[in-house]
Amino acid sequence: MNPIPPIARERLPALLAAMPKAELHIHIEGSLEPELIFALAQRNGVALPYAGVEELRRAYAFSNLQSFLDIYYAGASVLLQAQDFYDMAWAYLQRAAAENVLRAEIFFDPQTHTARGVAMETVISGLHRACVDAKQLGVDAELILCFLRHLSEEDAFRTFEQALPYRDKFIGVGLDSSELGHPPEKFARVFAQCRRHGLHLVAHAGEEGPPAYVWAALDVLKVERIDHGVQSAKDPALMKRLAQDRIPLTVCPLSNLKLCVFPDLAQHNLRELLDGGLLATVNSDDPAYFGGYLNENFVQTFAATGLDAQHAYRLARNSFEGSFADGSAKQSYVERVDATFAAFA
Repeated sequence: MNPIPPIARERLPALLAAMPKAELHIHIEGSLEPELIFALAQRNGVALPYAGVEELRRAYAFSNLQSFLDIYYAGASVLLQAQDFYDMAWAYLQRAAAENVLRAEIFFDPQTHTARGVAMETVISGLHRACVDAKQLGVDAELILCFLRHLSEEDAFRTFEQALPYRDKFIGVGLDSSELGHPPEKFARVFAQCRRHGLHLVAHAGEEGPPAYVWAALDVLKVERIDHGVQSAKDPALMKRLAQDRIPLTVCPLSNLKLCVFPDLAQHNLRELLDGGLLATVNSDDPAYFGGYLNENFVQTFAATGLDAQHAYRLARNSFEGSFADGSAKQSYVERVDATFAAFA
């Protein structure tokens, strides 16, 4: 890894914005801005329980994961046609391109939509078309289908069966929604089936849930990447395992702040994870709801925690190393990271 010459603190925000990066933890439904929610509601004749954009924005004051999920599912109710899913993904991808995101591995929650009578084909075709078009923006975008963990494993199996005809349009499966009370092992059989189909496996673990959930995601679900994982710091043996096996953690600082995982950003443990040798990355999670897209997560976290250009370089490289891009693509991404840091030095 290249030694990074010192870069003055006042230049850090510009460096963080300019550096090439991958985003590995973005829920596409969580990028739905209030303005687009109201535009789609109007287009589709959906009545919303909010008078307007500002009232909806004011409702984005969450005390925990569940209070956020309640409003998240209400926002998703406006998504009915393939074009709606395209427009939502395209809005995110344009912003990602502007923030120098070269690769995005995008989560989507089909059960949120199929439960409302929206066909699986509608969801996947709209999102996939936006990912194909993202090449024009210089963004390499792929989809990861997530199972909602508050629902049953049977429901996850049904969802996977419905998605199988579109297997060529997504690269992996994940596990999201309410973590507490829904340990990873609840989904052991469906993850085993997805693995047999050659899909990449990831899971949310150790956000609100204990380190035991991270162990279970690794050893029972056999995931390649842990989404969130910040509670891992409470278990030294787990920290050692994650560092040794180079298991990526997709950390989401502003999300952790908004959902009260940490009382303030200065107390976030990103530095501890990096100092422990973990392959930690920075991501935006549900940026429309949590007050910031990827660059805002970097800038605010670095300002609050005193991380420096060395950390920025590691996080940029980690994001590509932790991605599911192929080896030659990863190499070319890292060369672009090196070039950007050299230019700043």
